Amino acid sequence: MTVLIADDEELTRTGLRALLSAKPDLEVVAEAADGGEVLPLVRRTRPDVVLMDVRMPGMDGIEATRRLRAALDEPPKVVVITTFESDEHVYDALRAGADGFLLKRTPSQAIAHAIRLVATGDSVLFPDAVRRLAAARPA
Repeated sequence: MTVLIADDEELTRTGLRALLSAKPDLEVVAEAADGGEVLPLVRRTRPDVVLMDVRMPGMDGIEATRRLRAALDEPPKVVVITTFESDEHVYDALRAGADGFLLKRTPSQAIAHAIRLVATGDSVLFPDAVRRLAAARPA
């Protein structure tokens, strides 16, 4: 499975690349430091999954996800990853078409597993988000 990492922090991109490159079935094919770089890189490298930060300068990850969905007939799966536990970010990411939403504190094995799951058609959310979404649903 191929992955594009989109995060404005170089240290985060480097860490995610090291984590994912250690997995024999995962290959990082590109990195973006801004949401505006994502669509051109996706068109060029055709990743299976984009690991997308929420907050980036220029275009944020939510808008970049929305544009991927609008511009491509077969967009890659998108897992939004962030340090922010905001319900609004979760809702916005899902409305934009994200297939998953994780926190950056998620254990490394779980991040790799989430990428595999969304690549095969599943969705993933960090556990607290699932509980809050369920609690917000009217009975």
